[in-house]
Parts: sequence; C-alpha cells; structure tokens
Amino acid sequence: MTEKEKMLAGLMYNPSDPELTKARYHARLTFQKANALTEADRAERDALYNSLIEAGQDLCIEPPFHCDYGSNIKAGNRVFMNYGCCILDVATVTIGDNVMFAPNVQLYSATHPIDAKSRNSGKELGKPITIGNNVWIGGNSTICPGVTLGNNVVVGAGSVVTKSFPDDVVIAGNPARVIKNITNNDL
Repeated sequence: MTEKEKMLAGLMYNPSDPELTKARYHARLTFQKANALTEADRAERDALYNSLIEAGQDLCIEPPFHCDYGSNIKAGNRVFMNYGCCILDVATVTIGDNVMFAPNVQLYSATHPIDAKSRNSGKELGKPITIGNNVWIGGNSTICPGVTLGNNVVVGAGSVVTKSFPDDVVIAGNPARVIKNITNNDL
C-alpha cells in the first residue's frame, strides 16, 4: 500500500511521504491564494475553494479557510463555512446538505497514537468525520476524529465533540453532551 492508501484506510502512515507532501503543498497554495482575494474577486475565490473540495451546489466559504488536502472533504448542497474554518482531512470528512459552520469551527480527522513510542515514530493516522444534513455547528467548536453527527444536530458554541451523536439533538460543552432533544415545537 502507498502511504496515501494507508492514510485513507485509517492505518498508520508517514506524513513525510513525497506524494502526501506535494498534495498538502498544492492545497496550501490554493487556499492561500483564495484567502488573499478580496470580496471583489469572490467568483475567483469561490472557484479556488471549489477546486479543493468535492461539493454540491452553493458551497460558500468565508476566508480564511485552511485544510490539509481538501480532496478528502465531501460536502453536500448549501454548505456554509464562516470565517476561520479549519478542516484536517487526512481521513474523509463528509458534510451533508444545509450545513452551517459558525466562525472558527475546526474538524480534525487527524490523530496520533496514544503510546509515546508509537507517537514518536512520526507516523500518524486518521479517523473519518461525518456531519449529517441540516446541522449547525456553533463558533469555536471542535469536532474530533471519528465523530459522526446525525441529521438536524445543533452544536453549541465552544463545544468539543469527542463522540458521535444521533439525529435531532442539541449538544454543547467540553466534552459535548446532549442538552436537549429537538422537537417540532422548537424554533
């Protein structure tokens, strides 16, 4: 297996691999160029972001935006990422339709071994993240490796989401926990 194949399979891989280094470099050049463009150049900026991410219709990213590769981010229709979004996409990050990220939302599929000897080897691994449809993630929230958020989830500002949650819940805190179930009576 190549290092990229290991990375995408969730196995330990060498991030210094030339193929991976080149792909990260390409992503950085692309998002740095997009982030530097003014509002007058929004069409060009949107085209650059769309060249990084596999997205449906109406992807909207407010700069600055950062990612590892971009190519491992799969976004649905009508996805909005506000200022300061960072997605570490060493594993696949799947984002559903009608998803909103408030400022400074972080999605980290990248992780490291807990064992110090393994961690000091320089190898890494990743765990995929899945965000369902109609999800709203509040500002300064962090979604950790391996998390799945169901449909219609609301994540309170400043939350650290370390585990998966089902549909129709409001979660908040560090670590995030269910605050309430969403009902048809909620606005």
